[in-house]
Amino acid sequence: MRAMILAAGLGKRMQPLTADLPKPLLKVGDKTLIEHQIERLVAGGVTGIVINHFYLGGMIEELLGNGSKYGTSISYSKEPIRLETAGGIIKALPKLKDDCFLVVNADIWTDFNFASLEPVDGIDRLAHLVLVENADHNPHGDFYIDDQGRVHEDHSARDQRLTFSGISVMHKNLFRDYPIQPRSTVPLLQEAMLEDQVSGAVYEGLWMDIGTPERLKEINALYDTSMRANPESSE
Repeated sequence: MRAMILAAGLGKRMQPLTADLPKPLLKVGDKTLIEHQIERLVAGGVTGIVINHFYLGGMIEELLGNGSKYGTSISYSKEPIRLETAGGIIKALPKLKDDCFLVVNADIWTDFNFASLEPVDGIDRLAHLVLVENADHNPHGDFYIDDQGRVHEDHSARDQRLTFSGISVMHKNLFRDYPIQPRSTVPLLQEAMLEDQVSGAVYEGLWMDIGTPERLKEINALYDTSMRANPESSE
């Protein structure tokens, strides 16, 4: 499968660090967030990567180029206006080419094994979401997984709700007939959930949403400790 990295955010919560730098180019250790992400995707066997961008996106293209130095091919979907998540994916569909593709947020840090993800068929399942335990910044979670492995949004099941990790597999049928315009994926997923067309799995490994300067410092400290303990590791 190909993968799409969502990198079109403004990074407002990261100010002043993002005053003249897009958030995906903030560094963890000696590499940018997005480079770490690309390396994990390549290790997971993706066959190509599409990156959407809006804010200072030229800097992302300048750093990453065509992807050859990372052992993959990278293409870009430049957004003249912010299209949000679904709008950005819809615009990028011709570049993604495949019916089914992996989608990941540019601003998460994880040791998730992307090779574990499998395609969805676009009929019985339109999407597959990876969920994680709730963090302090999202204590009530987003969705829950039923006994059949299907994902739902049910506010009465608050104690069972988990956080969407920003890692998913999606089928182009989820976006069928929608025009290219600003749109979130959340309503589309909610509609599919009502038809039992979204599956999910829980990931219990390392995962962090790098949404604030404090969390960037936290992950850098964790990374430095990990590198000292395992100097041969690149992650």
